Amino acid sequence: MKQALQHLTVATGLRGLHEVTREIDHWIDHQDIRTGLLTLFCRHTSASLLIQENADPDVRTDLERYFESVAPEAPDRYVHDAEGPDDMPAHLRCAPR
Repeated sequence: MKQALQHLTVATGLRGLHEVTREIDHWIDHQDIRTGLLTLFCRHTSASLLIQENADPDVRTDLERYFESVAPEAPDRYVHDAEGPDDMPAHLRCAPR
């Protein structure tokens, strides 16, 4: 059984949803693998992987609005801010619901 490993760095700059499908597809296309299992692991404590359809950009807009409603960036609302005022909202946004 063949295995392959790749580290993908996503330079985001800002919070939000970031599309990585193109980079993953590109890597898969260059492997000599036609079937198997792909495991993606986010190494940041306040980042998560969200798998959604991306045919309609309104989906991303609505998801962003939803996350803002359940975990607004309101510094006075949270105690934890070790990495800045957006730290705790980021943790909440990546928590399972």
